[in-house]
Amino acid sequence: MQLREGSPQSSASSESLGALLGGRKAGIDATLPPVAFVVTWLLTSRSVGWGALVAVVVGLGVAGYRVSRGDKPRAVLVGLLGVAVASIVVVRTGRAADFFLVQLAANAASTLAWAVSIVLRWPLLGVIVGALLGQKTRWRKDRSLVRAYSMASWVWVAQYALRVLVFGALYLYDYLYDSEAAVVALGVARVAMSWPLVAACVAVSGVVLIRALPKGHPGFRHPHPPADAPAP
Repeated sequence: MQLREGSPQSSASSESLGALLGGRKAGIDATLPPVAFVVTWLLTSRSVGWGALVAVVVGLGVAGYRVSRGDKPRAVLVGLLGVAVASIVVVRTGRAADFFLVQLAANAASTLAWAVSIVLRWPLLGVIVGALLGQKTRWRKDRSLVRAYSMASWVWVAQYALRVLVFGALYLYDYLYDSEAAVVALGVARVAMSWPLVAACVAVSGVVLIRALPKGHPGFRHPHPPADAPAP
């Protein structure tokens, strides 16, 4: 989905919000270690140790491949750290569902952080896109853009909240019934709610961002504050 710079009648030199926020490969990479964990756990008669070991090995393989392809080491290490922490947690507790506990906690924290950022008029979508475009905080001087980023950021709040609801329900079910099916469902949900959900979120938030900007606005790449207006 392409985000046009301003109204639907603006120029063709548009910027893809999806390209700015990360491509499909990041979402796919993030699902490989959890899938490896669940598959290994099933094949080794519920051995969380083997599952964790294979997940880490797969995570290291993905990280090595991405670094060799020129990806930023910091982004790669963040993903690998998540796999390592999840593996440590699951080995210590012995419950397979706990491999997804870090993911559940991260999404809960993200839901809160994005919602608070909107209330404080520092919507995180604006913070992230502004940083990626080298705008720093200039976008905050544009009241229309702040309002548009705030509205679009609610879509991201909904995305994280949906993950919390799904992962939380499956985790609770496993906690109550020690269900193998719940662990498998957590793995499936991890895949389904990774890149596909993010892609939908980017598309919807992009539409919301465009439509929230007033007619004639130069677009999110070109903050346009009123000459006499202070930062909101």
